[in-house]
Amino acid sequence: MADDPQRNFRSAYYEKVGFRGVEEKKSLEILLKDNPLDLEKLSTFSQRFPLPSMYRIHVWKVLLGILPPHSDSHTLVGGYRKEQYQDILEALEVMRYINSSTPSTHVYLRMFQLESQVLPRCSETSPPDEENEDFLSISRAMEEIVDDPVDCYWLIKCFVNQFHLKFGDSVPHLPKSLEHYLSQEEPRLLNHLKNSGALPQLPYSLWFRRCFAGCLPESSLQRVWDKVISGSCKILVFVALEILLSYKIMLMGINRPEGVVKFLCNIPQENTDAIVTKAIDLWHKYCGNPMHAV
Repeated sequence: MADDPQRNFRSAYYEKVGFRGVEEKKSLEILLKDNPLDLEKLSTFSQRFPLPSMYRIHVWKVLLGILPPHSDSHTLVGGYRKEQYQDILEALEVMRYINSSTPSTHVYLRMFQLESQVLPRCSETSPPDEENEDFLSISRAMEEIVDDPVDCYWLIKCFVNQFHLKFGDSVPHLPKSLEHYLSQEEPRLLNHLKNSGALPQLPYSLWFRRCFAGCLPESSLQRVWDKVISGSCKILVFVALEILLSYKIMLMGINRPEGVVKFLCNIPQENTDAIVTKAIDLWHKYCGNPMHAV
C-alpha cells in the first residue's frame, strides 16, 4: 500500500507535539476488530511500531498462540488455559515438587518441565543449570510486566518455546552478526574489544539467550520483546550494538576483559529507553521496515 502523505503529515505533527503513536493506536484498534484476527498484519504492526501498553499483553497472547485468531473464542480458550494451569499446579503440589513457599518463578519452571516431560525426580532436583537459569531470568522479567499468574505462565512458556523453535538455529550466529555491524558503526571500538580479549567474553547469553531479561528494565525490555514475539531475533543484535555504542567512551577506557563484562552485565538503567529507541532505528536502517498494509 502506498504511503498516504496526509497520514504521514499527521503522524509527524502528532509526534512533534508529543502525541507520538496516536495514529498507530487507531490502526491497531482497527486490526483488533478483525475476526478472525490477521496474524500477519498484527506481526507487521508490532515490527513497525511500539505496541500501546493497554493492548500489549493481548497482542502477545494472540501472536504466541495462547489465544486463537477467532476473537469470539477468546473467553472459552482463556478458561481452558486457566483450567490447565490449575491442573498442572495441583499435580506438582500432590507430587511435592512445590509448596506455598516455592518462589513463583520456580513454580513456573517446574510447570514448564512437567509439560515438556523433562521434570527431574524429586530426589534428583539440583540447582538450575544454565538453560534453566535462562528460563528463570525470562520468568522474573515477565512477572514484572504481567500481573495475572495464569497469563504470566502461558506467556513465559510460549515465549520460550517459540524462541527456541524459531530462532534456536540463529542464536549461535548472533555474536558474529554483532561483530559485523559494529565494524560498520564503530571499527575503533571493535578493534579495542578484540585487542583486549573482551570480544569473545561479551555477555552473549544475557543478550541473546535471555533476550536482555535481567539487563534492561521492563519498561525498555517489553519494547524489545514486541519485536522478538512478532518474528525478529535480529533486534537483539542491534540492542547489543547500541549498548556498545552508547558506552563507547567508557568501554574504550577498560582494558581488562572482566572489567568490560562486569560493566555490560550491570549497565546504568536510567537511559535504556533511549538505547532501545536508537537500537530500533538501527534495526530499521539495516534490515528495512516491514511494509504490509496496516
